[in-house]
Amino acid sequence: MAPRSVRPVAAAAALFALLAAVTAGCSAQETGQAVPAATPAAGEDTGAGEPSAGSSADPSADAGAEDPSAGIEDIEIVDYPNKSHVTAPDRVAYDQAPPFGGPHDAVWAACNGAVYATAVRNEHMVHSLEHGAVWIAYDPARVTGAALDSLRATVTGQPYLMLSPYPGLDRPISLQSWGHRLKVDSPDDERIAAFVRALRANPATHPEPGATCDVRPDVFDVDNPPPFEDTPPGPDAVPVG
Repeated sequence: MAPRSVRPVAAAAALFALLAAVTAGCSAQETGQAVPAATPAAGEDTGAGEPSAGSSADPSADAGAEDPSAGIEDIEIVDYPNKSHVTAPDRVAYDQAPPFGGPHDAVWAACNGAVYATAVRNEHMVHSLEHGAVWIAYDPARVTGAALDSLRATVTGQPYLMLSPYPGLDRPISLQSWGHRLKVDSPDDERIAAFVRALRANPATHPEPGATCDVRPDVFDVDNPPPFEDTPPGPDAVPVG
């Protein structure tokens, strides 16, 4: 038996449908309309090197971009894209004192309500800021007695807070969060609470939302931390930028 031939009517209908689909696609592209495409599942690689929106691998996907600290009077805000690690004795040539962003040590300072009796190496403290901590530094020559007790009460036992002396500060008290700093003259300044409230563990303002402030004692000793270095970092120091 000879094979059947496709009936002319059916062939014409199929050709017409194909031409209509092609025409619709071209028209959509010419007019700027979106051409429907397959929607990747959550976490699927979209080919751009990042998971698709909604992926559990992107903890900041729904965090928004709000920075409520922007309205705090005299706050300093700086973008620090370089988050590379160094290892002691290597140092970073920080452009601020106290620093509040940039390269830092691979080990962070404990920052769950830690109150340090001595000044701590900058590179460890900056790593804690990357994790979302707020670091309150004070000039030990000017903040003593009741003023120091007030700062200790603010920090002790509080998550994502740490307090340390910082010799040579140009103001009595300096608050640091990643990319943010505020200097004040008194522990009674209302902006201290506003700074902490706006920036502590705020996923929109630090690079590693959800990172811990806890650290093993054999890695970082809260009672005997690496000391602050008040000498110039030298020509071999890692640049901030």
